[in-house]
Amino acid sequence: MNPRYERQILMIGEEGQGKLSNSSALVVGVGGLGSPVAYYLVAAGVGRVHLVDPGYLEVSNLNRQILYTTEDIGRPKVLAAAERLSRLNPDVDVIPHTVSVDSPEFEELVKEVDVIIDCLDNWPAREALNRLAVRYGKPLVHAGVARWYGQATTVIPGKTACLACIYPKGMRSESPIPVIGPAPGVLGAIEAAEALRILLGLEPGLAGKLLIMDLSAGAFEVVKVRRRPDCPVCGGLGVGE
Repeated sequence: MNPRYERQILMIGEEGQGKLSNSSALVVGVGGLGSPVAYYLVAAGVGRVHLVDPGYLEVSNLNRQILYTTEDIGRPKVLAAAERLSRLNPDVDVIPHTVSVDSPEFEELVKEVDVIIDCLDNWPAREALNRLAVRYGKPLVHAGVARWYGQATTVIPGKTACLACIYPKGMRSESPIPVIGPAPGVLGAIEAAEALRILLGLEPGLAGKLLIMDLSAGAFEVVKVRRRPDCPVCGGLGVGE
């Protein structure tokens, strides 16, 4: 037993740890949500973790983007993140990509990974990511956050509602988005847990559900969400596709 993973091996066994080490994850956006997601996936020993973010670290990011330090200001986020994560767990292949979701390279990444985690901060990019995940049948773990609030869900193409089913008109957001640091921290941890369940072959807790978080009231609500037969993104998929 690798002592690094002994506490989770007590739960998932050596076989489960083997599944993680042979799996790959795509973290799209390495900011407030992506920081805890990437930390937990790498700490858990997921074999290949791809990080996608074309941005550079700004000082205003540091209230919530816990992968970084003041010394990283001005650097490409994915490069600074990959360095830190590789020091956390050298067993994991952490691969940085300074590309956008509309690039051909990104589409190739979607094709090859086992799970996608949406840690983006704008809705048009999320819509593009949702379309790609559905097109290639990849599980997509989503979260979005603003102020003290946020939401999370897991999309299993052909089985659960996709983001276009849940938000047919999209969502508007402020720019820049006001956010308190712990809000993306909480939802990022939830996203990481969902991704690990998928990679272990377990049922994700938020498949077909939407978790709504209000940290100002200490409140969490989970509501069921259903596929829309007329959804322009996933409506043509049969169950199990």
